[in-house]
Amino acid sequence: MSKATEQATTLPTHGAATLPSVVVDSYNLEVEDEDGFVGDKASKGAFREILEKWRKPLRDLGEDPLGDQPSDEISKSKLNALLAKGEPEAAGVVQSAIEDYAQQLAKVLRRFLRQKAWRETEFIAVGGGFPASRLGRLAVGRAAVLLKADGLPVELDLIRHHPDEAGLIGAGHLLPSWMLAGHDAMLAVDIGGTNIRAGIVDLNQSRAKDLSKAQVVASELWRHGDDEVSREEVIERLTGMLAGLVKAAKKMKLSLVPVVGIGCPGQIEPDGAIAAGAQNLPGNWESSRFNLPRAIREEIPQISGHETMAVMHNDAVVQGLSQLPFLQAYQRWSIVTIGTGLGNARFTNRAPYGKDEVKKNGKSKAKEKDNNKG
Repeated sequence: MSKATEQATTLPTHGAATLPSVVVDSYNLEVEDEDGFVGDKASKGAFREILEKWRKPLRDLGEDPLGDQPSDEISKSKLNALLAKGEPEAAGVVQSAIEDYAQQLAKVLRRFLRQKAWRETEFIAVGGGFPASRLGRLAVGRAAVLLKADGLPVELDLIRHHPDEAGLIGAGHLLPSWMLAGHDAMLAVDIGGTNIRAGIVDLNQSRAKDLSKAQVVASELWRHGDDEVSREEVIERLTGMLAGLVKAAKKMKLSLVPVVGIGCPGQIEPDGAIAAGAQNLPGNWESSRFNLPRAIREEIPQISGHETMAVMHNDAVVQGLSQLPFLQAYQRWSIVTIGTGLGNARFTNRAPYGKDEVKKNGKSKAKEKDNNKG
């Protein structure tokens, strides 16, 4: 492939299948059974339903060790505390819910792995808000054990970054390296069914060209799920957040790439429209008359003295891309994000740096380190 052709295939395009370093084999995969969408059985809401299932018979006996608070209102921090320091019976209820949820998560992943788009997946990264808690991490760990016990040749582990930051950091991988050259940072947006987060991602290219050292240096969060808001109010609030971050970057003396990277739920069309999957967002985001990247460009026409560009992809894809520098030992890998729904994406690395070579190099470096110690 000529350099011109390769550059053309990796120019920023909304919802692109071919990105600078990976091919997006699949995202927003929807597998159904007799009960509906399989992924719904492993959402954070599913965990709350399972917790309620364990509490109900105890409540009927007047002995619910978790008290009177509804299951969907108990905070993750409280559940974590019950696991660590609670009475044995209360901890037992939470542990039972974790076990049942882990069984459900493993079942969902088995179904995904049987799909054509997910075949030969070697590694599954788990992100989203739920695994950021202790109980979520335990559930993921237990699901990993279940998959290994089944003899499935796939590894399961948590993403490296905090989910709040991964959904922003991954936006850097939507752009080819030549677009990032000469700039310090970029603006990124992570849109979810409950929260919207916008931030400044310091690319730290002087420390690592592969963006493995990228970090969020400023961010704003709006929990829109707590409010009755229209789509127009969301856009007004979001563009206001971005305008404030542009000013913040200037104060920090960071040169911004004139591009806003966006992660958004749903099936993203090449023109920036959302074809399906945005039902958890306020208002109709799937309207043919609505285009989020265009709305952002209209409100923020320039960044760093250049015309603003916006590029959008599915939010699970963007969160997955944050893991790209750390998964070069695998050719085919996936991500699932556990939140309001179960986001998912599958990738194939485009870089020719193969799995065996990476592992060999890793072992050589480890051996060299041991020799140096000796």
